[in-house]
Amino acid sequence: MKRRTQSGWTMAALLALSAACAAGDGARGALGFEVLMHGADPGQPVDFAYYAPQPNSSTTLPRNRFEGRLRLSGAVERGGFLAHVDRYRAASDGDSPRRHLPDFDFELVQAGSHLIPVRRDSVANAHPDWEFVLSPGRVWDELGDAGYSRAALPFALQQKNANCIHNGVLTFLFKDDGSVSQASYQIASETCAYFKADFWGLLPARYTPQAVDGSDKLIADYRAEVAARMPVKPLAGLANDHPGIDPLKFAAPNGKDPREMSLVGLVIDGIHYSGGCATRYGAYPYCESLVVPSYSLAKSVFAGLGMMRLETLYPGAFDARIEDYVPACTNGWKDVRFGDALDMATGHYASAAYMRDEDADTGSATGLFQSERHADKIAYACTHYPRKAAPGARWVYHTSDTYLLGTAMSALLKKRRGADADIFDDLVYADVLRPLHIGPTAAYTRRSYDDVRQPFAGWGLMWLRDDVAKIAQFLAAGSRTQTVLDQAQLDAALQRDPNDRGLVALPGFRYNNGFWAHDIGARLPGCKGDVWVPFLSGFGGITLLVLPNGGAYYYFSDDESPLWMDAALEAHRIRSLCP
Repeated sequence: MKRRTQSGWTMAALLALSAACAAGDGARGALGFEVLMHGADPGQPVDFAYYAPQPNSSTTLPRNRFEGRLRLSGAVERGGFLAHVDRYRAASDGDSPRRHLPDFDFELVQAGSHLIPVRRDSVANAHPDWEFVLSPGRVWDELGDAGYSRAALPFALQQKNANCIHNGVLTFLFKDDGSVSQASYQIASETCAYFKADFWGLLPARYTPQAVDGSDKLIADYRAEVAARMPVKPLAGLANDHPGIDPLKFAAPNGKDPREMSLVGLVIDGIHYSGGCATRYGAYPYCESLVVPSYSLAKSVFAGLGMMRLETLYPGAFDARIEDYVPACTNGWKDVRFGDALDMATGHYASAAYMRDEDADTGSATGLFQSERHADKIAYACTHYPRKAAPGARWVYHTSDTYLLGTAMSALLKKRRGADADIFDDLVYADVLRPLHIGPTAAYTRRSYDDVRQPFAGWGLMWLRDDVAKIAQFLAAGSRTQTVLDQAQLDAALQRDPNDRGLVALPGFRYNNGFWAHDIGARLPGCKGDVWVPFLSGFGGITLLVLPNGGAYYYFSDDESPLWMDAALEAHRIRSLCP
């Protein structure tokens, strides 16, 4: 694409900008020209509104166009930091690296007023704690910026080898000739129960204007991504579209603090009613670009739907034996099926008490979650828990069971398609998620940091809100007519087969094919008998309900409260949940 210079501005655009600025004094309350050009690090955190276009800004036709490489330096010794929750004292040791960003070196391409990162995955680097995840941002002009254009790029820090995600924005001024200001960055929200912190500062920047390989395709793909997004309305819009409905029952069910909601939404009749995006410094200005972690929702989306896809392609996959595909599993695994591992019913456990094994302080943290090598993770999954029951008989929750299953699924696919086949890229994403028009952020999964690159399967996905809404709509409304997944196994997971409710997890709760379910029939006016609501659940306070009325409700929070009954009851008032 040709670079647009100042002389390329139309008179209409100039008049529009002048008129907009005439409505105000053109002065910014924070992050003005002088601050970005000459301000001293770290400065102070500000309202996130200052990382977005102001009322007198023009986004119609930015005078400069960004295409090239942006580098930010000095992050390891600069910036402000304030911890709010540090359960494991990870940042308490002096000037811990966890208090600072990794080095930043990325290619970006501008299309109109949109700024598109070339990479949208979680980018491994030399930093011991953090990886960048970039999302599309914006470019605009302001009268006080002396001929520069202003860019804002949403980004996230994902904890290395984990799934905690901290959301921020960086902003800077630039010109076509490579002139660039410092970059101001700020993080003040997260989906992470055990580590909550603010990061902020000013970093020296270098901009190298250059043609980016594949930029035309990148822009075309991004425009297709935007065009394919579900229609979005504010959560408050439910009160207009469905008179008498209280949006607060969805925004803050059962007393949950709305300030702890990274994302929250209801999907019904093809409309995505969206809320959340609260931070400790105002609303996050790019809600469509805010990244959230799946945590254990991956047990349903990756392991559950992935197994259903395998069963369609290779009938009998649910009955395949773990020992035949995972050499590390020998003692006590000969009769354990893939389906048993998906159901958390391998017969291997230390305690059958609810979540006792998963929450234990020893073994799991170092053997499964902290080790970066597949050999360590699979050795833990195969050997840590003794054999105590017949497979398929007793439910005991272990994330290690799902990691083990993911390893077995990988081996089965490689046996069928060859050594280069990848269970996530070639099956879960290509066959299940991409046809839903899921965006490129969701094309990533956490993997072991070795040559095996084993996907975690039970955690480690990441999504934007549109990705969540599309997955939710598929499960709630599209799953009855799909042809990609094994329908019988999908119906069982979504409680459509009364003869297969799954294993008992707690009184009134079942677990089936990687999905939870709760019987709420006694709470629903007008319903008789059981009403099982399938749901996906993730660490810290992440929930996705698959409602029997064709709708779906979700939230991503980190207050460690999994409550959602208010939302289900209010959804029942929109349209009955009764069978």
